[in-house]
Amino acid sequence: MKQLLLLLMIFILSVSANNGNMNNVKMRSVVNPGYKNSLAILTVKSKIKAYFSTISGVNLFEKDKNNQQMPELVNENKRQIIHIPDIQGYKTMKCDFHMHTVFSDGVVWPTVRVDEAWEDGLDAIAITDHIENNPSKSFLGGDDNSSYEIAAPYAKDKNILLIRGGEITRSMPPGHFNALFLSDVNKLDVLDYMDAFKAASEQGAYIIWNHPGWKAQQPDTCKWWDVHTELKKKGWLHGVEVFNEQEWYPIALDWCNDKKLTYIATSDIHGLIASTYNVHESHRPVTLVFAADKTEDALRDALFANRAVAWFGNYLAGSEDLLSAIFRASVVADFAEETQKSKIYNVKNLSDVAYQLASDDGTRIKILAYSETRVNIPNNHDLRFEVTNLMITATQNLKIDFPVSK
Repeated sequence: MKQLLLLLMIFILSVSANNGNMNNVKMRSVVNPGYKNSLAILTVKSKIKAYFSTISGVNLFEKDKNNQQMPELVNENKRQIIHIPDIQGYKTMKCDFHMHTVFSDGVVWPTVRVDEAWEDGLDAIAITDHIENNPSKSFLGGDDNSSYEIAAPYAKDKNILLIRGGEITRSMPPGHFNALFLSDVNKLDVLDYMDAFKAASEQGAYIIWNHPGWKAQQPDTCKWWDVHTELKKKGWLHGVEVFNEQEWYPIALDWCNDKKLTYIATSDIHGLIASTYNVHESHRPVTLVFAADKTEDALRDALFANRAVAWFGNYLAGSEDLLSAIFRASVVADFAEETQKSKIYNVKNLSDVAYQLASDDGTRIKILAYSETRVNIPNNHDLRFEVTNLMITATQNLKIDFPVSK
């Protein structure tokens, strides 16, 4: 409408400039005008601009010709919400304890890891750059504490708990280990790996054996070595990565269960999280830690108490006690109706885990993630089910009575 008005005004003013001659309107703008004609044209333009500058208080000529913003092209600043209920009176913390930056063999600046964690709904992370393998050091300078010191203020602003850590990077045995809750990572940069473990222990570190079945170090097996028994006896080994990046190690579940070690899942990210994981439809691998509150001290206490579960894909791996608590806090079944052949329940799942149930007679039930499902239970059916995606060992899954009523 405004464009039509503009054209109309140009026409009217052009006619006025030609003494109202409706039979022959000279288009002076298409010839080389003299000085007087130029003034006439400028006068017409000024009249149009002045008129439209005051129509309805809107100035059509205010648009900046030098810089126009298009905010619709920029990603929204939003944080994913992960739905895993609190259990046993503890807060559920979503954590990733293994990642790298340009201060070892990663490709991002330390603050990028904080942004990724915030966007992915995490509560705590540890940047664990390699202590012995640091190809970027000659270009960047700094030391083994630099990535933490750069990221720490930013993490505080983002309300992400950042744990100071480093990766002891040795050949097998013993392999690679993350030491968390350090005060000075540089003190672990020593020749003898046992001295590195001792230095970590003296700082009160929580130590995790990383990717024990990584084929670059154990191509044909996933073996527990004598040195790992020694580390465990000394109190220098507390958890094992049962999942790393995109692979998991069933035998490591047995170690955690038998030796009372913590089940850990990490991304071991070197590139970008968004380029590695489908975070829009799923989630990055994380360790769920059940802490008294969301502080570093509480997180540390929970890890040393083995109050943690590994979550990767649609699998949870942990102790029977914790897995049972998560399932019971997540699933609520309310009786709906009974038919001649079955009982029907409305089942709510308050978590982002889709639980897979199976009974000995072949009955299968899928409880969809963070939703409500109608479930039929045949009459006279054994209500004992195995949750096939909640793993205690390589061969043992959580068993529950279903339905669970609250």
